[in-house]
Amino acid sequence: QVQLVESGGGLVQSGGSLRLSCAASGSTFSPNVMGWYRQAPGKQRDLVATITGGFSTNYADSVKGRFTISRDNAKDTVYLQMNSLKPEDTAVYYCIADVRSVTGTFDRVWGQGTQVTVSS
Repeated sequence: QVQLVESGGGLVQSGGSLRLSCAASGSTFSPNVMGWYRQAPGKQRDLVATITGGFSTNYADSVKGRFTISRDNAKDTVYLQMNSLKPEDTAVYYCIADVRSVTGTFDRVWGQGTQVTVSS
């Protein structure tokens, strides 16, 4: 059973920074794609950023230039460095990992979510 453990959320003032971490455990294989989604109150869950095992990255337009995603494959851990935070970045941030099953298919696993609140 693959588990994702997130950390690093909290309260920060506008213009500040936070770093989220998410460690995967319990998988036979290292995750393929890892990344982050977020969901603000009353809104749908949206992609923030993803990174492949080969370190190819993808960002939502709203965070380009402010957020940086990275990963440590040896630790099966993904990070999200968030700079120049804005109140509209306030949301619950969810870690994801696409993990290969024994049948060869990829299953998406979700973390429990961590709250990020940016005050104006």
